[in-house]
Amino acid sequence: MSVVYVVVLAYVQPLEAIDEQIPAHVEWLKQGYADGVFLASGRRMPRTGGVILAKSDSLEQLQVRLSQDPFQKLGLARADIIPFDASMTVPALQGLL
Repeated sequence: MSVVYVVVLAYVQPLEAIDEQIPAHVEWLKQGYADGVFLASGRRMPRTGGVILAKSDSLEQLQVRLSQDPFQKLGLARADIIPFDASMTVPALQGLL
């Protein structure tokens, strides 16, 4: 059974270093969407990191995927993973969560 996770990325390096890796990070995100793991993603406001809403069969599988993010590989961001059990949703999300 899949679990939904909120992944909160916090940048630990200057934005200049982050910006250099945005194209590679976006390609990594696209693969996560294509594989049906990522449901939504975007920048935090203010721009101190990002958030990914993910669905995975296990925390370990998600951790392996996150370790392939260029931000993680290069030590640019820290990822905090929060398991989430949606007890209520709008009807449009009921099949996703």
